[in-house]
Amino acid sequence: MNKNTPLNPGMHPDLRIEVAIIGAGTSGLYTAYRLLTDKKFKPSDVQIFDMNNKLGGRLESVIMPGMDFWGELGGMRYLTSQEIVTTLIEGYPDPLDKEKLIPVLKDTMTPIDFPMGKDSQLLMYLRKEHMQQNAWNVAQDKDEKLITRYFLNEDDLGFSSDQLFNKVIYDVLMADPWVAEKYGNKIIKSEKSIYDYSFKLDSRDWDDIKPKLVYNFPNSPYDGRLVNDLGFWNLLKDQVSQEGYEFLANAGGYYSNTINWNAAEAFPYMVGDFSADVKYKTIQEGYDSIAYALANSYMEYETEGATIWSENKLITFRKDHALQNTHKYELTFLNLKTNKTWKVYANSIVLGMPRKSLELLDQNNFFFNINENSTLNYNIRSVIMEPAFKILMGFPYPWWENLGITEHGHSITDLPMRQCYYFGTDEHTNNSMLLGSYGDMETETFWKALSDDKVLFEVKASKSASLKELHELDNVQATKLMVDELMTQLRELHGDITIPEPYVTYFKDWTDDPFGAGYHAWKAGYSVENVMPYMRKPVSDEQIHIIGEAYSDQQGWVEGAFCEAEKMLQEYFGLDRPYWLSPEYYLGW
Repeated sequence: MNKNTPLNPGMHPDLRIEVAIIGAGTSGLYTAYRLLTDKKFKPSDVQIFDMNNKLGGRLESVIMPGMDFWGELGGMRYLTSQEIVTTLIEGYPDPLDKEKLIPVLKDTMTPIDFPMGKDSQLLMYLRKEHMQQNAWNVAQDKDEKLITRYFLNEDDLGFSSDQLFNKVIYDVLMADPWVAEKYGNKIIKSEKSIYDYSFKLDSRDWDDIKPKLVYNFPNSPYDGRLVNDLGFWNLLKDQVSQEGYEFLANAGGYYSNTINWNAAEAFPYMVGDFSADVKYKTIQEGYDSIAYALANSYMEYETEGATIWSENKLITFRKDHALQNTHKYELTFLNLKTNKTWKVYANSIVLGMPRKSLELLDQNNFFFNINENSTLNYNIRSVIMEPAFKILMGFPYPWWENLGITEHGHSITDLPMRQCYYFGTDEHTNNSMLLGSYGDMETETFWKALSDDKVLFEVKASKSASLKELHELDNVQATKLMVDELMTQLRELHGDITIPEPYVTYFKDWTDDPFGAGYHAWKAGYSVENVMPYMRKPVSDEQIHIIGEAYSDQQGWVEGAFCEAEKMLQEYFGLDRPYWLSPEYYLGW
């Protein structure tokens, strides 16, 4: 796998092209790859621009000194049901031999399982109570109800967080007579266990349900309202009480799943992405390999002019310029190495950017000006920016194995760290990596106060990790305060066990510009089925397109970015569906 993709941090003043792609994240790279491999334009007419000196946007895989495997600071896995990303990584079935996969991209990527561990080993630490993650199932197998320190409604006692999420979603769906009649055979409550629910709804079914689903609970303040107009917190509190909501938010592991985002969008997300039988995979060479593989396929045309302009920041674009007879837009870039501006002329602009990046652009130009385009401004704000940060920690040995945790997976707590993920161990050095914090949403301010401190963690020499190579990571260390606090929480989560000090860390705060967030969620009250296609071409007579994960129906996933790019390419650039993508695969609204 080649991650030495040639990047050009220079300038080409008055460059004239057909398509300017802003953002070298997965949606931008996919767009460039598809336009060239479909031979829609000459390579010199499709150019990529990014203000960073690396590819992949919010994907970032790193190897820490003393270890020979990749850790993930950004997106780290995919679902096998996500066909575009799966096919690009793994290949498509050979028509003559279904057992054989034909590669799509030139670079070889090695798909491997992304294990979530054994819940009989992994920990849950809630309200100062330790338990194994399978404690609910163990009790249920004995025909008992696990009683925790949450004062749940009588009908909700004994349910794990996953089971309770499913119960709520089942009850709301089946309370709508239209949904019950049309889809009741796909919304299944077990006859053998009160805890088991299953949903056989596919993406097309959900897209039919989401805009129409009515909340039918006569004693509720929300009775008769569209679920699309309700916040998920509002709905959960109404269904299971505020105490039940606290249980779901804490035991579920992610505050981001239970914030007050669009409840209709939350339903398929919870039962599809976080249910117990979901199959996750990743890439052995690091998950950001998918970005580099796309970039390398685009850069195969380097001799014909394909270029990725790194460390060049888009400032603004306009229509009123000297070359408007041949090129519709003049784009102004700031070259970050020289602090000089330069112009690029193009006939189409593709903004592969999340909400914050869009808001950092010139908001007074003809496209963003609220007086000229209030609908765009309204729709840009249709998503919640969800803060997220990660801290990778290198330890001299896998201390968690002393607790019987022998596989990858995550432990969950209501402490501000929220989760830790056991990434793995180098079999030669025994050095081990742990994702020490998966902080999100309401824990952000707790950690922000520590991450802004000036004193950074000092790396320590370890087996097969010299101080020289460790000091190369000095500028990405978490602060000493943050590491000390995190170690305190790790020790509380894991109980009576000796935990050594880490020898290195790697900190990433995705709220920093230009990203502004780790991922996004739709706000309640927006018509998602209308906003999604709108963003792909916000102004009918302008060739300007907005794509990416933020305005997709698979927020937080690379697949969401790919699907929005693919629909945009088919709708506005006339591309055919890829030959390697199943004709039945549904791309969404």
